Amino acid sequence: MTASTSAGTLTFLDRIARAREVMADRGVDVLLLSVGSDLPYLCGYEAMPLERLTMLVVPRDGDATLVIPRLEAPRVTEQPGVFGLRPWNETDDPVAIVAELVGRPGVAAVGDTMWARFLVELLGHWPSGTGATGTRYVRSTEVMNALRTRKDAAEIAALQAAGAAADRVAAQLHAGEIPLVGRTEAQVSADISARLLAEGHDVVNFAIVAAGENAASPHHHPGARVIREGEIVLTDFGGTMAGYCSDITRCVFLGDPPAEVAEAYAVLHEAQAAGVRAGVVGNTCQDVDRAARRVIADAGYGEYFIHRTGHGIGMEAHEDPYMVEGNDQPIEAGHAFSVEPGIYVAGRWGMRLEDIVVATPDGPLSMNHANHDLVCFR
Repeated sequence: MTASTSAGTLTFLDRIARAREVMADRGVDVLLLSVGSDLPYLCGYEAMPLERLTMLVVPRDGDATLVIPRLEAPRVTEQPGVFGLRPWNETDDPVAIVAELVGRPGVAAVGDTMWARFLVELLGHWPSGTGATGTRYVRSTEVMNALRTRKDAAEIAALQAAGAAADRVAAQLHAGEIPLVGRTEAQVSADISARLLAEGHDVVNFAIVAAGENAASPHHHPGARVIREGEIVLTDFGGTMAGYCSDITRCVFLGDPPAEVAEAYAVLHEAQAAGVRAGVVGNTCQDVDRAARRVIADAGYGEYFIHRTGHGIGMEAHEDPYMVEGNDQPIEAGHAFSVEPGIYVAGRWGMRLEDIVVATPDGPLSMNHANHDLVCFR
């Protein structure tokens, strides 16, 4: 992907300026971003995960520079005023180039996804330590989370578009347009993936299809298991569309569900709605988890809810903030996250219901509107 995606030069300038404000507030001298979504967020360029170093160097004071292999430079749309370009040749030492651009920082924030080999080489130039001779290393999340967790209007619109596209695939599932009985989980997964692409996604990130007892494994990998009448089918799918992610989970039942499944799903439906209602500005992230979990526990299924209630979403399918017990981070306007409680009975069946929600001053705004019922094919 080249630079200048859906965001423009002014957006990138603003984001870098805000990053520098956070850096100044937290005493960070330089921000170093390599592969991963922080890089395109700040400059629009998505680096390939190569053994050749690509790194955006953002000093607290001075010009930002994108250090990049010369053979990759043609993929970059230059944006004067946002960052300078520093191509390096095969015989150059790119880490030394980064070190020379900055000097010796007191505090360096490094990207969470930077390859260890580059960090080790960087330590050779800037030994870890405090004082005049050392550099203290911190995670880039100390800078970037303050920016990325609060989605702006354009980002929310992108999430809405991705969510609507995923909804259309879910509607096709509910309408019986995606055959299930007699096909393997892998075949249905491939069908869902193709439909996500047809509905506008650029990339499919995952398409979980789990039938019967396999639905009790939250991250089941679709395989050769043939889907049969008389069982639940859990689908959890999403992808990336114009740089932002979708993620939705819906279940269907092939036939008439037994009472235990229907009763559990009614509890799940109520729990998911409670979690969404709790996703208001001023509540904490753990409040969302507690609201959904309380409904499930009160109904006697507490031991079968085995994961957190949600995760943040944006340019990545999973990012901060996380809706989990112990996370007392206040929910702010612009926070985007999933609400996806589940009930899993090992060896028998499982179910999950998921929407993406954005917290706004007026309350939770759902990115998904596909039918929440347990649709049954009789």
